[in-house]
Amino acid sequence: MTADSTKPLPPVNLVMTDAGLDSTVAVSSLDEHGQIREGHIAAERPLTIYLNKRELVTLMTLGSQPEMLVLGWLRNQRLIQHVDQIQAIQVDWETSTAAIQTREEIADIEKKLERKTVTTGCGQGTVFGDLMDDLEKIKLPEVQLRQSLIYGLLKSLDQHNQIYRQAGAVHGCALCEGTEILHFVEEVGRHNAVDTIAGHMWMSHTSGGDKIFYTTGRLTSEMVIKVAQMGIPILLSRSGVTQMGLELAQKLGVTLVARAKGEHFLLYHGTEQFLFDQPPRTIKQSKTK
Repeated sequence: MTADSTKPLPPVNLVMTDAGLDSTVAVSSLDEHGQIREGHIAAERPLTIYLNKRELVTLMTLGSQPEMLVLGWLRNQRLIQHVDQIQAIQVDWETSTAAIQTREEIADIEKKLERKTVTTGCGQGTVFGDLMDDLEKIKLPEVQLRQSLIYGLLKSLDQHNQIYRQAGAVHGCALCEGTEILHFVEEVGRHNAVDTIAGHMWMSHTSGGDKIFYTTGRLTSEMVIKVAQMGIPILLSRSGVTQMGLELAQKLGVTLVARAKGEHFLLYHGTEQFLFDQPPRTIKQSKTK
């Protein structure tokens, strides 16, 4: 499993609905003074995935990009190896279902579904098959990361998080090239946001080898695995790191930067590829919780 080729590929021949819904819902509440406040809260909708009429899992989602979420979920679960295997994705909110039809039956599907791991995903994430399958095949490029690029990227990201500012209760993830934000996705769970971006990458044949992945969520083992599967060598977060997340980053060669906010960050892995080219204006004693 290597980073995507840069060779131009034909467009994906896939029939999909366009069933995105509003990400927020208007509600009324009372503030601390007993005054009525009109505002918005994040949507949360169940979406049950069926693969060739077989029920697999129910995801809780904002529902704004359900087709991309389903596509990326299939990719990151390793249930389908190539996007061209999929013939159609049909989302129907009246039944809260996403029906996937493949051109041929999926090999070893029963074996893959036998084993299920409950992860640290928001709520209870689920990964089918062996979490460590094919990790030895992942080959990520060694890409230099500059301190100044982190600062520039964090400034670019400040322009996003619209749903969080409006309603809260969501995580954000971004696919970045330099300081440019190619895709920014907010979702009720950080892994849904990752999968939605994976769906966009799969549909457009986007290479991950020269990209940076940003998340507002913590860097767990599953997060590192998904980003590595997407061929992305650099993972940046404003949150913290788990022990297994760090161990897998070291094994897979993922540069891991966490607690990134303002001029502060912690580089946990990838020091050989890191260039300290923009020292902070002031040195502060940082206390992390």
